Amino acid sequence: MILGAVLAGGTSSRFGSDKAMAEIDGHTLLALAVDALSGWCEHVVVVGRPTAPAPTLPDWPREGMGPLGGLAAALHHAVDEGYEAVLSCGVDSAQLPEELLRVLGPAPACLAAQPVIGLWPASSLPAIEALLHSQDRHSMYRFAELIGARRIETEQPVGNINTPGDLEAIAKGRS
Repeated sequence: MILGAVLAGGTSSRFGSDKAMAEIDGHTLLALAVDALSGWCEHVVVVGRPTAPAPTLPDWPREGMGPLGGLAAALHHAVDEGYEAVLSCGVDSAQLPEELLRVLGPAPACLAAQPVIGLWPASSLPAIEALLHSQDRHSMYRFAELIGARRIETEQPVGNINTPGDLEAIAKGRS
């Protein structure tokens, strides 16, 4: 079983407002991310927000740890609930490839250009805990390296929305 995790705990500093609530075609980025993962996963959670269109979890071990804190919370939930893996994406990841789960399988693997989009074995929980408690670099790339995750190149780049201009460009591309 695979747990979907939308990592949504960022501050949206480059966006200028809460980008999770920004809309494309009348749907929030948060809802679009939850819907996308729902197609591949038995259950989806949103990490790093108190309210969402899916059950929520706080970052682990605390907020402000970046995407790793969100993924750590999802891996804790996966272990506690008996999931084999976590499929993660950021709230700002637009237009995930239809074949994403096939491309990433088997775990561990992540997209080379956006490592927040990945398939992570629940058994990697001790590695992420150790990284978050260490003085080592707290990055998704470092975590992927530590657990031997494959970095997958995709033919089409996955849109990443960091600014209102990014949102506008992706929205135009969907029209």
